[in-house]
Amino acid sequence: MKRTGRLLSALLAMMMLAGCGYVQQESAGSSSGAAESQIYGSAAAVENADIEDEATALAAAPAVMTSLEPVASGTLVEKNDKAEIDYSNTTDGYVMVRHQASTKKRLKVQVKGPSDTTYTYNINCGSTWTTFVLSDGNGSYKVTVYENISGTKYATVLSKSFTVSMTNSFAPFLRPNQYVNYTSASKTTAKAAALTKGMTDPLDKVKAVYDFVVSYLTYDKEKAATVKSGYLPVLDTVLAEKKGICFDYASLMTAMLRSQGVPCKLIVGYAGTAYHAWINVYTKEDGWINAAIYFDGKTWKLMDPTFASSGKQSAEILKYIGNGANYTAKYIY
Repeated sequence: MKRTGRLLSALLAMMMLAGCGYVQQESAGSSSGAAESQIYGSAAAVENADIEDEATALAAAPAVMTSLEPVASGTLVEKNDKAEIDYSNTTDGYVMVRHQASTKKRLKVQVKGPSDTTYTYNINCGSTWTTFVLSDGNGSYKVTVYENISGTKYATVLSKSFTVSMTNSFAPFLRPNQYVNYTSASKTTAKAAALTKGMTDPLDKVKAVYDFVVSYLTYDKEKAATVKSGYLPVLDTVLAEKKGICFDYASLMTAMLRSQGVPCKLIVGYAGTAYHAWINVYTKEDGWINAAIYFDGKTWKLMDPTFASSGKQSAEILKYIGNGANYTAKYIY
């Protein structure tokens, strides 16, 4: 990676020391905040797995003008006396899971699609459904619910495999999910509507939301230093407190844009060596625009709200975030 000046180096170093680089896992055996979850179970009917906690990321659209909220339709369901997997709406790019049996044990869900990337999530027991995105597009998926045995050892509670054929490639990225959690009644949704009032061009909406987020939020160094693995943004709280870590920045932008009918991907990966989060957007004319924010008439601008905000949009920072080669995607939500 090319050197981008003292200001950029100092900013990235500060973010990594503050926690934007990565968050250490809770388990004693963890050695890296990147911590990919690996399955070591057998192919027996009841699988066991060794699952480490995920790190917290610190560092023209369809004519949809209202929130498309996920629904557990009950048409296609796999369940037992503990858990339930509703895969009725895979054509819209999501699956829903709940663990109704009361337990004090830690629970996790893993979603594995055609790319073989394994997405690992935490869930709580109860009657509430949790939504997970089918990020890999069309193909074969397997969803597994796990219950902790001890340490990082987990036993399978319920598992279901199915084949997905979506209505379109942006379907998974128009709705709320566990990482981008909002409703039509959220203050986040109301703010997005106010920011984009009267706008019909998706890129105008993107610019309006981006400009708001980078000027409104400040980077929360204290939160970055203390946040634990398993952290999930509470977007209305982030909006009220006017600060957050990069996961908050990216999730807030994603929610605002999705609520206004602009397909948007929340990307978690690396900016250089820092574990980070940023945004990709979709337009009818250009398809998925990776690592871009909006077209200013000459060039695409990288959609990295955290670095742009905390770096006060200096020339050196804009040069860095304008180079997509500095970014490596790991997960898509």
